[in-house]
Amino acid sequence: PEPGRCAHFVLRKRRFCRMIPAPGRRFCGEHGHEEEQNDRKRIPCPLDPKHTVYEDQLQKHLKKCNSREKPKPVYFVQDINAGLKDVAEIPEKQVPLSSLSIEELQNLIIKLKKASSGLELHLKEQILSHQALQEALNDPKNGESAFKHLKQQASILGNMERLHLLGPGRCFIEFGAGRGKLSHWVDVALQNVESVQFLLVERATTRFKVDGKHKRRDSIFERLQVDIQHLCLNKVPLLEKKKLPVVGIGKHLCGAATDLALRCLVESYSTCCDGEDEEPAPKRSRAAQTEVAPHRSAGNESTTEDHKPVAGIVIALCCHHKCDWTHYVGREFFKSVGLGPVEFHYFQRMSSWATCGMRETTSKASTSEDSEDQNDGTEEHEQTLSRTESGSDTLQGILSVEERKEIGCLCKRLIDHGRIEYLQQQGYTAALQYYTESAVSLENVLLTAVPSPSLIPEPTI
Repeated sequence: PEPGRCAHFVLRKRRFCRMIPAPGRRFCGEHGHEEEQNDRKRIPCPLDPKHTVYEDQLQKHLKKCNSREKPKPVYFVQDINAGLKDVAEIPEKQVPLSSLSIEELQNLIIKLKKASSGLELHLKEQILSHQALQEALNDPKNGESAFKHLKQQASILGNMERLHLLGPGRCFIEFGAGRGKLSHWVDVALQNVESVQFLLVERATTRFKVDGKHKRRDSIFERLQVDIQHLCLNKVPLLEKKKLPVVGIGKHLCGAATDLALRCLVESYSTCCDGEDEEPAPKRSRAAQTEVAPHRSAGNESTTEDHKPVAGIVIALCCHHKCDWTHYVGREFFKSVGLGPVEFHYFQRMSSWATCGMRETTSKASTSEDSEDQNDGTEEHEQTLSRTESGSDTLQGILSVEERKEIGCLCKRLIDHGRIEYLQQQGYTAALQYYTESAVSLENVLLTAVPSPSLIPEPTI
């Protein structure tokens, strides 16, 4: 071992432990049980057996162990955005797509095409850009991967500007924020604008965050380390203090996370507001009324609806194969066209055909866009699908690659249409559009929503 380092040899790494032991000891605390003169016994930590602890110090260790359960933040409300959990609707056992017979697959495709008939399947192109990213886009130091991410971020900002969502007096909530690049560029675009707040929602700890670049004193950045499923926006102190209109954004918000974010913004947010009706404060009651009325009374009380607390939603969709019937916001739409959880299960698996088809080397085809953020890089996500999940053995020789790709796209549009109808029922004008070229990202569809015109106080929005 190196001088002053632990004498324990780590077989897996084929080197000595590099920890520094206490003065007069040969081994560090983790490997102290090997100390001959030390009779104290070390045992695996009951909270995380990957590390050990002295048995006589177990109780003291449990109080400060990093694996202990942390206190829940004030905005944590268990499963508030999870959706209805009707066990009767969920099949006990999901049969893999590869286990279906040819006849069963053909029946599924017939159901898919029947349910999709009459839907708007040819999306409008809204491939835009924004001045805030022009310098970065023209920087030759950026590689191909960085350039692709910048083009997507520029188009998202361009679409936000088209919808008049880039303005003062707003709180931008980035769901699945990762490193926080999208919020960073929104902040750059609003560098001369006052009263702007940012909430970055990410359930995992993230390395190489760009939060340190935000040096403007008049813009506030705050990270919320919580699963979207349990996030109650109305209890976030930043939103309680300054009740600014909220704009929900996201770049490649994976699968069910999109549905959780939609519920968080347009459904559970109003539920939290309803719980405070006993306080007759004008701002609170007005926000509660505008959220609930479109869902329950379909706009019959438009005279009392001044505005919605959610000013807009702009989310780049991703990974439909990771959607979940329990969380899906478009269940009512599926039922209206004669479909249920079983068909949804197969359609979400088949949706992967749109981006990976039945290519033998999905890993090679998936590396065209390296992930910049941990929730970016859709093609990287597609690598999680195996050939068995895609049902390649069953469909070999039945459908061509182009036909499978077309069916995959159809599954995506059907799932997305359920989200559009959900937002429309909640009082929003929602749309799908292509926001970038498929060469930049195979997942190139952007979901946007703004309050319906009758619910907007300012005619410019």
